[in-house]
Amino acid sequence: MVMQRFVMDTPENETLPEPPQLRFLRLLVTVLTGVMIAGIVLILALIWHRYNNARAPLPEVITLPAGQTATAYTQGADWYAVVTEGDVILIFDRASGKLRQEIQIQPAP
Repeated sequence: MVMQRFVMDTPENETLPEPPQLRFLRLLVTVLTGVMIAGIVLILALIWHRYNNARAPLPEVITLPAGQTATAYTQGADWYAVVTEGDVILIFDRASGKLRQEIQIQPAP
């Protein structure tokens, strides 16, 4: 049995043209990288914008009318509300702490 040895005729440092599919793939990866970087920057900017909006601070102590006990609390941009055990919603001004509105919750029929 005779073994033949094959010798390659192409030189080692010859540069072959880049296939079109490889160029297209390189372009897709570059565009995807740019879009992902822009998306992360946008998300960080939105988070910064959301938490940068300063509101008037809440008072240290909320003074309720006599005999009222709080059961729930919520807040808006310029107000905060306290729901009491007597089914009354008390809405206070955030800046001054004064009672703005009092809403009696009606029982279900």
